[in-house]
Amino acid sequence: MAKFAKKKDGDLPAVSTASLPDIVFMLLFFFMTVTTMKDSSLLVQNTLPNATEIKKLEKKDRVIYIYVGKPTREYQSVYGTEPKIQLNDKFASVEEIGSYILAERAKKPQELQNVLTTALKVDKNANMGLISDIKQELRKVNALKVNYTTYEGNAFNNLQ
Repeated sequence: MAKFAKKKDGDLPAVSTASLPDIVFMLLFFFMTVTTMKDSSLLVQNTLPNATEIKKLEKKDRVIYIYVGKPTREYQSVYGTEPKIQLNDKFASVEEIGSYILAERAKKPQELQNVLTTALKVDKNANMGLISDIKQELRKVNALKVNYTTYEGNAFNNLQ
């Protein structure tokens, strides 16, 4: 007759790795759907001013950004040190703002086109004349909802 070996107490069964690929792909899909890509890289120096009465924009998909400031060091040899306008990933002139706003508005769904906000991220040392020219171009294309992006803080710190 055959002898039966006695089962040893305390042995743990091997961990099953059959579901490991499923877990890895589930995490991969989660991070792919949750992660947002950076829209554009900053070509201008943009030190935003401080303000006390601020309100956070809730829906970022309804915002069109315009950056204004001095070009960064790598672009100063080509564009100089005067404040420039950045639309997406390129420098632009004031005359190009209208067509840029119309193109960005056309990319949005029909129900969002009338509620778009233009956010101006303007360096605190930029000329007000340039900002006034930008606002005139925005009026021409009926982009009347304008937001100035700032940091929360004491507005008197902007004078330094």
